[in-house]
Amino acid sequence: MNARVIAAEAINTIIQKQRTLSAVLPELRKSARDQAWAQELTYGTLRWYHRLNVILNLLLTKPLSKKDGDVHCLLLIGLYQLLYTRVPTHAAVSETVEATRILKKSWAAALVNKILRRWLREKNSLLTQVDASIEGRYSHPTWLIASLQKTWPADWEKIVYANNAHPPMILRVNHQRISRADYLKLLQTESVIGHALAPLPEAVQLEHPMPAEKLPGFSQGFIYIQDIASQFAAHLLDVKAHQRVLDACAAPGGKTTHILELEPHLKKLVAIDKDPLRLQKIPHNVDRLQLPHDNLQLILAEAENTTFWWTGEPFDRILLDAPCSATGVIRRHPDIKLSRQASDIALYANRQLKLLKALWPLLSPGGQLLYSTCSILREENENVVQSFVSQQRDAKILPMSLPMGRAVSIGHQILPSESGADGFYYALLRKHHITE
Repeated sequence: MNARVIAAEAINTIIQKQRTLSAVLPELRKSARDQAWAQELTYGTLRWYHRLNVILNLLLTKPLSKKDGDVHCLLLIGLYQLLYTRVPTHAAVSETVEATRILKKSWAAALVNKILRRWLREKNSLLTQVDASIEGRYSHPTWLIASLQKTWPADWEKIVYANNAHPPMILRVNHQRISRADYLKLLQTESVIGHALAPLPEAVQLEHPMPAEKLPGFSQGFIYIQDIASQFAAHLLDVKAHQRVLDACAAPGGKTTHILELEPHLKKLVAIDKDPLRLQKIPHNVDRLQLPHDNLQLILAEAENTTFWWTGEPFDRILLDAPCSATGVIRRHPDIKLSRQASDIALYANRQLKLLKALWPLLSPGGQLLYSTCSILREENENVVQSFVSQQRDAKILPMSLPMGRAVSIGHQILPSESGADGFYYALLRKHHITE
């Protein structure tokens, strides 16, 4: 099917049905003849959605109705091609006009042609107006820009630019299967350019992203696709042989499998998630990576509802990679800029605190809990941990040192503008004995 039509329908679905790009992407790949082009149009238009929408509002004499949201998205895709791709102008216009007929909305052909050609004629004067709008200039919602300005006054502009950039492709080499040095040699023999990332012994960055199934050694379990900021989690957890470990909110298993790679001789690794489809990905990833799984237990449950799943035996380590706004990974999930609202942040913070309170009693004395998010907003990070430790007398904040990012009031924050990594937050807590 036509890539522009598929992209328009995918973006419209994300906006109107509030589905995530990750959920829509498999359908997009299945439907489009030219999957790579459909994906580029979808990601690119979502990445620049707010800027493109400001432009479109200047060009339209009146907004399109909700039932014509697909035409609205097609116009955005047309503008995206003209602004951010090398598609010849005549092809971008004519193919986008033709897509209206495939959508069975031939009435929109003249409108699309008129809008795109007007942009070509007036773009210099229109860009001045677009850049006068903060949403148009930075292609982020106003509430998020304001929040970033408040939290990171010296860094917010670099953050939004990083969010609008294409992310690098980072791999985690599975040391149970191959060394990083040998994997880099394998890449070289396959004419794939990659280099080691110094901060971690497993991290490799590819010069050019490529489909997972085409990665050398992917099917043999040599590598897992995971940003370097996220790879710190398993190391910071510091698991030891014969320990009981809990990975809460575990799916799709990136950190679960990394824990098993670093220490395959755990007494038990319990991985919990509430999403059945995502939870099913964990055994698939464990099998592909050829990791031991006799000590792995998967549980479909809300992690905070411990009475339904906990056996009463405490854990030596707990990883709580808490649900969050995901404002640190916008470059990988540009739909976040459309799906998140300012009011969501307090809701996430409440859930995060609830999870901490629920899971803490499951930790053995002397045990450690690693709290992490892919958020860069203080309300979900330091503020949550501060609120928790102020109420929990036996919780002690442990110092940590990472080779990227920065220490903050509590824990450590990596920003998406730093070291090419995703935005990520970590705080490490130990349970100590209280003497009355």
